[in-house]
Amino acid sequence: MPQLRKLKETAAPTRQSPLVAARSLTTQRLTDEHRAEVLAFLAERPLHTVVMSGFIRDNGLESIFNRGTFYACRDGQGQIVGVALLGHAMFVEARNEEALKAFAQLAQGCPDAHMIMGEQDKVERFWDYYSEAGQAPRIFCREVLFEQRWPIQALEAVPNLRPATLADLMLVMPVHAALAYEESGVNPLDADPHGFRLRCERRIEQGRVWVWVEDGQLIFKADIISETPEVIYLEGVYVDLRERGKGYGLRCMSQMGRSLLERTESISLLVNEEHHGSLAFFQKAGYKRRACYDTIFLQQKN
Repeated sequence: MPQLRKLKETAAPTRQSPLVAARSLTTQRLTDEHRAEVLAFLAERPLHTVVMSGFIRDNGLESIFNRGTFYACRDGQGQIVGVALLGHAMFVEARNEEALKAFAQLAQGCPDAHMIMGEQDKVERFWDYYSEAGQAPRIFCREVLFEQRWPIQALEAVPNLRPATLADLMLVMPVHAALAYEESGVNPLDADPHGFRLRCERRIEQGRVWVWVEDGQLIFKADIISETPEVIYLEGVYVDLRERGKGYGLRCMSQMGRSLLERTESISLLVNEEHHGSLAFFQKAGYKRRACYDTIFLQQKN
């Protein structure tokens, strides 16, 4: 893709020291004592900050389950103007250019980052600063952010659609791994089998995986990656290839959505813009386009 070629051309092989202060701006590593302040800041744009907010609600600001470190940028009056999670996956919510630059240069010190994800314009600007001494790009994805709110059309019920149990783990894991490989080119069962299993187990124990299983066959699956009172963010929506075209996916999404919207205001998910069938499916399910997102998968350093 032209965008990826441009990213490759701008990537530099050298590494510089990360910037932790810019003019009157200071960058701070966050601890659990900052929880309320950070959640209040992120809640100003809940649709776009649901991943970070959900991680903080689930794990706190200091946890191995975040697979990274939370930072804040503060202005000269000590007010937060940006929050970022930097590590395996990078998410940034910056309200001014200096905060975005500070986070990007700080991120250059994360040698094992897997991806950068966010709104298209912010990721492009973040990359302008990061690529000077960060990891090289491997795959570039343009995605559509979808959102669903009430009302949701009630379709025929799926009696066996339910939250997964640990007995479903061996059905769920290979499907989720295959979806991750299709999008990122990395199979987590090969790259980190133990950690991947633990993360799948934990998500199931949290009641975050929905499944429909018949006679040992996984027909439908969807994962709640992050949940706040305002937004629930989904990934890994799957319908068995042999069962597609029968309306099962729409029935499951309708039933699951009606249940989830009893405890949150909206449901969101991302769809690769090249997956035209998926785009049409979620629009038919009642989801609305809200924004364009970019995801950059990064090359790992040897």
